Amino acid sequence: MALDAATLALVADELKSTLLDAKIDKIFEPTRDEVLITLRTRTDTHRLLLSARSGSARVCLTKESFENPLTPPGFCMLLRKHLTGGRLIDLRREPGDRIVFFDFRCTNEMGDLVVNTLAAELMGRYSNLVLIQDGRIIDALKRVDFEDSEIRQLLPGLAYTLPPKPNKPDFLAVSAASIVADACGKDLSVAQARGKAVGGVGPVVLREACWQAFGGETPLAACDLTEDQRRALVAALDDLRARHAAGGAPTAVRLPQADGTLKPTEFSFFAPQQYGPAAVLTEYPTYSEMLEDYYATKDRAERLRQKSRELYKAVHNLYDRAVRKQAARREELAQSEKADSLRLYGELLQANLWAIQKGDRQVTVENYYTGEPVTIRLDPRLSPNENAQKYFKDYKKKQTAHAMLQKLLVEGEAEIEYLATVLYEVNAAPGEQALNEIRAELKSQGYLKYYKQRDKRQKPADFLRYRSSDGFEILVGRNNVQNDKLTLHTARGKDLWFHVQKAPGSHAVVLSHGQDIPDATKQEAAELAVLHSSQNGGAKVAVDTTEVKNIWKANGAKPGMVLYEVYTTVYITPRPGLEEMLREKK
Repeated sequence: MALDAATLALVADELKSTLLDAKIDKIFEPTRDEVLITLRTRTDTHRLLLSARSGSARVCLTKESFENPLTPPGFCMLLRKHLTGGRLIDLRREPGDRIVFFDFRCTNEMGDLVVNTLAAELMGRYSNLVLIQDGRIIDALKRVDFEDSEIRQLLPGLAYTLPPKPNKPDFLAVSAASIVADACGKDLSVAQARGKAVGGVGPVVLREACWQAFGGETPLAACDLTEDQRRALVAALDDLRARHAAGGAPTAVRLPQADGTLKPTEFSFFAPQQYGPAAVLTEYPTYSEMLEDYYATKDRAERLRQKSRELYKAVHNLYDRAVRKQAARREELAQSEKADSLRLYGELLQANLWAIQKGDRQVTVENYYTGEPVTIRLDPRLSPNENAQKYFKDYKKKQTAHAMLQKLLVEGEAEIEYLATVLYEVNAAPGEQALNEIRAELKSQGYLKYYKQRDKRQKPADFLRYRSSDGFEILVGRNNVQNDKLTLHTARGKDLWFHVQKAPGSHAVVLSHGQDIPDATKQEAAELAVLHSSQNGGAKVAVDTTEVKNIWKANGAKPGMVLYEVYTTVYITPRPGLEEMLREKK
């Protein structure tokens, strides 16, 4: 359901009565399609959300908290420059269209009073926010050039023009009788005829009129309606117009799904009856509360996807860099393994100093190990002995580098393994809190910058908790930090530990409390380890299991990275529905 012009008119009236004469305090751009403006009145502080997102375009007051980017986007900085400190002097709506204008009285850089207008165009995938002064565009959230549209461009400096309107009368501007008369002149179904006869409202309004007039949709053509049916349709439309004129009743419709959840389906300025008795209708005190609640789940999921993409990109870049660095180290190691030839050249030069003159660029001598001739390059600036010492010096450097590179290669492999587990965790993150915990972990390891003022500590989430069919508690870590906490601090020596072999995944632990753990519980814990790993969906996945006492952590190891030598490997194919069956009910 998109916000139609009729409902938007009521939203605009509500905002105007609340925000008029309010002063702008702060401006943020939480995501690329949303702007959040904090306004202060004499008594209250309000947060105005302007969303140009195609699937949830709207303007409304919000109480939701947003995580803002560390660096404000360009459009946000522009709004701050032109609007901060401005006072809302008018809120206008374009009749019959989904456009709202916010007029702010502001002070420009010269100290003069100017009126800057922020236009919120809420038109599906063409939704946009445009800043205007004296009829000209300062800038738009989404610039539209000639390649995007030959009819209307939204670029800095151009005159602002309204988008073209459909050639339909506005539902709020014409009488119900004229709407019905126009519709009944068309040889179309009643539903199609009404849609072509009037604009400014969504299908839910027109369906509701039919429902009230005929008890549901009618198969009749509009031109075949009897006089009584026409009068009934006029009365139904008049009733809906009267409800709108009285301010309406903001209502959202949710329909029950097969899994027992309620799916947000529709909203409007009245309580629709067209969905039957199964529909759950929720009436709200304000239109802002209705819009915020209706779009909450959808927007939260979209913001999560966006943040997940950003974090995944950052971690993936770190992973690629680590892989490239490791490849360069291997190549350097291969070069350092040639150090023995440098030592040999030094020895051969020392043994043949008599045959070399300063200024020689090379010398051919006999390799007394093989009896074959060897040609050695020389630095003509150095004496014979200095050339020999230079080869010995280079040999020692290569030896030192070889030892260092071997150490760095081990560390590099550990880093690649760690970042692979983080990539898996980002992909598997169920919500914003999980992403924030991963981000905090990366900051603690020095991979991301730490901003003291902005990075507030949050309460860590609990382990995932399950109960086996035998009654044993099974705990699963949500991320690397939790994996360390679970294995090294929460679990005890005789508890059983599970992890997929040689792949990113969570630690799973069966708490034994000193009892023998049955085979069925071991099987279930191994299945949970697979389900919470990058191998989820695979068959016969190798899972290592051992007692917690056999696990240790190397000094300086990354979170979640542990070592073990005594273990048993089992091969697991998880059963469908097992996780939900074992999940502890709160």
